[in-house]
Amino acid sequence: QVQLVESGGGMVQAGGSLQLSCLFSGNTFDIQAAAWFRQAPGKEREFVAAMLWKFRTTHYADFVKGRFTISRNNAKNTVSLQMTRLTPEDTAVYFCAASRGVGLPSSPTTYHYWGQGTQVTVSS
Repeated sequence: QVQLVESGGGMVQAGGSLQLSCLFSGNTFDIQAAAWFRQAPGKEREFVAAMLWKFRTTHYADFVKGRFTISRNNAKNTVSLQMTRLTPEDTAVYFCAASRGVGLPSSPTTYHYWGQGTQVTVSS
């Protein structure tokens, strides 16, 4: 089993930045990919960014390209999401996810493990 714990959420003004972190623990040896999703009130969960270990590739939703960066720190067993130029539309609960295999990076069904989420609120 793998446990994921997100941190780093909070409140920020429009135009500001936040860095989210996802700490991996447990049987992480077979994890092949990690991603961030978000869910705003009244909306479905949507893909934000993903990283595939095997291919060393990153993938981003169109609405975050150039603003968000996903990265991995092997030594700390973390995956981070650096978010810049935030807008009120980025307000949501952000979830970290991890996959034992390699599937469609943007699909929630690719991922086997999920964190509890961290709230990001961007004020105008």
